[in-house]
Amino acid sequence: MLSLLLALALPTALHVYIGLRLFTSPGWPAPWAAVGWGLLGLCYLVLLAGFRVSRREQPTGLSRAIQWGAYVWLGAFGIFLTAVLASDVVAGVLSFSGAVTDLHALAQGRAAAVLGTVVPAVAFAFVTARGRAKVERTTVPVQDLGPGLDGLRVVQLSDVHVGPTLDGVWLRRVVEQVNALEPDIIAVTGDLVDGTVEQLRDQVAPLADLKAKLGVYYVTGNHEFYHGARAWISEVARLGLTVLNNEHRVVERDGARLVVAGVTDHDAGHIDAPLASRPDLALAGAPPDVPRLLLAHQPRSALSLGGLRVDLQLSGHTHGGQIFPFMFFVKLQQPVVQGLATVAGTRVYTHRGTGYWGPPLRLGPAPEIAALTLVAAPRPTGD
Repeated sequence: MLSLLLALALPTALHVYIGLRLFTSPGWPAPWAAVGWGLLGLCYLVLLAGFRVSRREQPTGLSRAIQWGAYVWLGAFGIFLTAVLASDVVAGVLSFSGAVTDLHALAQGRAAAVLGTVVPAVAFAFVTARGRAKVERTTVPVQDLGPGLDGLRVVQLSDVHVGPTLDGVWLRRVVEQVNALEPDIIAVTGDLVDGTVEQLRDQVAPLADLKAKLGVYYVTGNHEFYHGARAWISEVARLGLTVLNNEHRVVERDGARLVVAGVTDHDAGHIDAPLASRPDLALAGAPPDVPRLLLAHQPRSALSLGGLRVDLQLSGHTHGGQIFPFMFFVKLQQPVVQGLATVAGTRVYTHRGTGYWGPPLRLGPAPEIAALTLVAAPRPTGD
């Protein structure tokens, strides 16, 4: 009981802090302060109930509704908290500098600014997260890429997160969008699900319809290891995708070859030691004179290559930060947040994620389907 009370102490205090700033300090006329506190309290109770019902193996219509409400408020709460903290800083500066002397008017203006900004921002973030993924087209020069593979189209999905609020209907739309790009290779770089195979087998079934001329390849992310990685590896293979567990394949077209390698999640070894990420094993025996594409869920896997040749690493995991301002904190763990960058001498493309984790909100980084075109890099000229 004590541990539960301690766990609730911080979120309770932060909710009270938001309520004091938005509803008590401004001194709104009756009944608006009471209405505000009532709505805030209801959201807090829904959040607590959402954590409780999420443990049920077989959700009901009511439990799904509670989960939706809890996830939406979890994201909205983070945005509200950020905005209220920022407003406190601005108000403090205005008050200290003497620019504003009417503290009551300042409190009302601050609260109105927060409510007037955050409410539409949350609505926008919801529509963005649930909307059609943006196709990001990027051309990547690759050394030693043969003429037969020049212009190769690689379409990447990452962080799909099929689960409580993303279902098979949504995934079907994503699959159709990917197939319409007529890819040569499809790469699915982890965090496919948030649930067990038993819970989500029917929801991930549309993956079987992914079509690419040279194969559809998949590597695990950290979330698969939270929900039974070995079971998911078997299920994804059953759906017809090529699972790369620290291994590679060599694809060929018109006499030109490309190594497509994949590693398990960067932290997999902490949960399932035999499935620890091994780039050296993934590339063992790969022809040295052939360009190499590596699928690795986390961008920081590039820091573990130890001099191995990798011409392009495809990663995800970061969601691009998903909800402002969390992208600034992602940089504390990962070397890159989104897009094409060079990490420890290796080109890494970091995908913003096709789905989302937790809150069905995206404020800033939109959902993505990456369409990368590999082209032959010009050979360096001598002096």
